[in-house]
Amino acid sequence: MGVAVNSSDAVIEVTDLTKVYRSGLFGSKKLKALDGVSLKVQRGQIYGLLGPNGAGKTTLIKILLGICRKTAGHATVLGQPAGSRSARQEIGYLPENHRIPRHLTGDTALEYYGSLSGLSVSEVRKRRPKLLELVGLTGRGRERVSGYSKGMLQRLGLAQAIIHNPSLVVLDEPTDGVDPVGRKEIREVLKNLATQGTTIFLNSHLLQEIELVCENVAILTKGKVRRTGSVRQLKQELGDAPVLLQLEGAESEIRRIVAGLSQVGIRKSGERLFEVEWRVTSQKTLDGVIDQLRAADVSIWRMARRELTLEEAFLSIVGGQD
Repeated sequence: MGVAVNSSDAVIEVTDLTKVYRSGLFGSKKLKALDGVSLKVQRGQIYGLLGPNGAGKTTLIKILLGICRKTAGHATVLGQPAGSRSARQEIGYLPENHRIPRHLTGDTALEYYGSLSGLSVSEVRKRRPKLLELVGLTGRGRERVSGYSKGMLQRLGLAQAIIHNPSLVVLDEPTDGVDPVGRKEIREVLKNLATQGTTIFLNSHLLQEIELVCENVAILTKGKVRRTGSVRQLKQELGDAPVLLQLEGAESEIRRIVAGLSQVGIRKSGERLFEVEWRVTSQKTLDGVIDQLRAADVSIWRMARRELTLEEAFLSIVGGQD
């Protein structure tokens, strides 16, 4: 479940946050986008926000950034009320589908966004070469962004988000459109920022990316937090992870023994070699199957519990709810 966090170290702290959108005549129609959301993000963490479309992720980010107002509850960022000017000055933000004016070059785009973050042009030019190298755009600064690929635009978007050395970086789909090599490079950039004390709040639909880079996650569905915790904790808590068996013996005996088990996959990998994957419901059941295999003169070459992927854990939590 949730990770214990000292409030004094919480960069983001949300308690019973609710957001209701109104539409129709006199606001008669109501949509509860957030329903009592509570979570904490500790300083220096890379924290992942997960959930299906319509879960409330974008609404939560907008409230933290001051783009929209909460209906009820509390939200603080860097110890200040969410949306306050002092908090916003310490935040770097890369929105989903961000648009950089096409007449700008990579260099002038950073000058533009740097000025919005309170930096002088001379300070931006001082930081720019190292920053472009960091995101993999060395030598591309003089090119117009109209000629950039989507992956290059994402890299430049990350550069503008961190140009003013923010304490908190909020990223919405940061690796969207980036090739596998580029995604790996961006992960390394984020990890490096975290080791320097920067907090990363990351929203992505690429669960494998979240699993590779995030320490902790929150899963939202229908405006509610369904689960928070470390990635490893979530995968382990859901249990029933498949057991992998590598067996050698008579095919008829192996198939007879596993026939009565639920959710079994069996694959022949040699003349008398078989790989069995099976979701174990109890230790007693597992012990009984091992006893039967040994009694049938079946050799057990390997037995291991396969750890769930974050995607499997995610689907287990949201399955049937959306």
